[in-house]
This record gives sequence, structure tokens and C-alpha cells, in this order.
Amino acid sequence: MTQTSHATTADSTELLRGTAGVIADWSSDQRAFKRVPWGKAMMWIFLVSDTFIFSCFLIGYMTVRVSTTDPWPNPSEVFALTMFGEKIPLILIAIMTFVLITSSGTMALAVNFGYRRNRKVTFILLLATALLGATFVGMQAFEWTKLITEEGVRPWANPLGAPQFGSVFFMITGFHGTHVSIGVLFLIIVAVKVLRGNMDDERPGFMTGRPQRYEMVETMGLYWHFVDLVWVFIFAFFYLW
Repeated sequence: MTQTSHATTADSTELLRGTAGVIADWSSDQRAFKRVPWGKAMMWIFLVSDTFIFSCFLIGYMTVRVSTTDPWPNPSEVFALTMFGEKIPLILIAIMTFVLITSSGTMALAVNFGYRRNRKVTFILLLATALLGATFVGMQAFEWTKLITEEGVRPWANPLGAPQFGSVFFMITGFHGTHVSIGVLFLIIVAVKVLRGNMDDERPGFMTGRPQRYEMVETMGLYWHFVDLVWVFIFAFFYLW
């Protein structure tokens, strides 16, 4: 088989060598993501764009933090919970982080069992991931309620110190919480599809003729792992600094 036939075959796994291979890779979208489902490729593009948004938020937070002349509230005191008569700093945030990191483990297992075509276990793991995500959102709602009702923090005011504290806190954690909530919704949708056997039968998806496969679980996993990774940065920059 000649090099020309390799270049014109869309599903070929062999690559051209040298300059011809570089030109072929950069000049055709079909060769940019070789044998990669469009859903996964589009998810990667979305995650790259979302990375820029979260990066801007965190850079903006750091800029505000170092430039404000008012004292910045101590996160260990602001986010402390009173338990057994003692204030424990960041205990709620630590539990939230543990829950979200654990959900990454169940999501990874769901992808693994999905490619094994184990419908029942994949469904259970997806549902467990969604439950952990919903638990995280619930604890975040509790955190917001405590901060607003007990501490009096608002997006436009902060009795504890620098007024920018409330605006950056609600913006960053709210944007991330929205991502988690959307992820929980889609986890449930994918779990139902798995339970119904849509992936096993490769039935066409909603408003599309493309067959549904277990690759959908992996694509969902990419989104979920990204959300978990972003929280690690938020935890480090906002709560530990």
C-alpha cells in the first residue's frame, strides 16, 4: 500500500512520516482526532475553553486579594463550624473536598465497567457519583446559608473585612457549583440510558442518528474529573491561602 492510499483512508491508524505526515495532520480535521468520537473531541474543546474561564476567575481573585487595602477575612475562622462546643476550622470544606474526590473514583470505575459492558455495575456507579455530587451541592448550599445568615456576608458587602470577599466567593463557588449541578443532571441521564440498554443495543440518540455507545460514559467522566480538578484549585487558593 502506498503512502498516498494511507493519506486518503479516513479510518487508517497508520501515519505518514516526515514532512508529509506533519502537513497531513495539520491540514485535515479528520486526521486531527484520529478515530476519536466527535463527542469526546468536542468535550475536550469545551473543557479547554472552561479552563480559561476558571483561570480568569482565580487570577481575578488573586489580584483583588493582594491589592485590597482592607483586611482579608481569615478563611479558617469564617468557614469554621462549632461542634461539641469547639470551633473546628474548615471541617465542612474538608468533608466537601473528600466527597468530591471520592466521586472521581466512582466515576473512573463507571468508565472501566462501562467498557466491560457491565450494565448493572456501571449504572450503580454512575448513580453513586451523582449522589456524591448532589451531596457536595447540598453542603455548599449549607455553607452559603451560614455565611449569609450568620456572618452577614453579601456579594456587595462584607462585615468581616474587605468588601470584595463576598463578591469573589459567591462568583467562584457559585460558578463551580453550577457545573457540579449540571454534571449531576447529566450523570442521571447517562445512568438511565445505561440501565435501559441504549449502549448495548447502540440505539440512535435523541435527535441524532448516531448510535449510543459506552464512550458516552467516558465523555461524561472527562467533564466530571475536570470539575473535581477545578475544585482542588479553588480549595487551595480560596480556603488555604
